Amino acid sequence: MPIGRIGQPSDIGKAAVFLASDDSSFILGAEILADGGMTYLSK
Repeated sequence: MPIGRIGQPSDIGKAAVFLASDDSSFILGAEILADGGMTYLSK
């Protein structure tokens, strides 16, 4: 379900910072969709 707002550059930046941090050390080979749920509208 889309979140109902336009994404901001900081939204993508937060995802990038997370992936570069130690908090993501257990993530391997995952696809991170940072599009506010818009991918699911096309299905």
